[in-house]
Amino acid sequence: MRRVGWLICTVWMAGGPAAAQDLPGDPAAGASLAREVCAECHVVAEDQLIDPGAGPSFFEVVEHPATTELSLRAFLQTPHATMPNLMLTPEETDDIIAYLLKLKGE
Repeated sequence: MRRVGWLICTVWMAGGPAAAQDLPGDPAAGASLAREVCAECHVVAEDQLIDPGAGPSFFEVVEHPATTELSLRAFLQTPHATMPNLMLTPEETDDIIAYLLKLKGE
């Protein structure tokens, strides 16, 4: 019985806030990169004064229920006709994803 209790506790803890901290990337670096690269077309921060209107705001993106680490990674690694062909390094991709998930509250 103790083993079952330990297993349940372990699984429960793995799904909690500690799991979110295991995500790769640095949200602060992602925020900086978003201001530098993405703000030309998207609202990337609450204090951004100008809405370029070319793409959805990052806040709209993170409100969508399908926005996950995996969906963001797939999106950022797939060319899109309406977006410039950004060549992000794996670290930059991780940072942007970490920033977006922080905005989402994950």
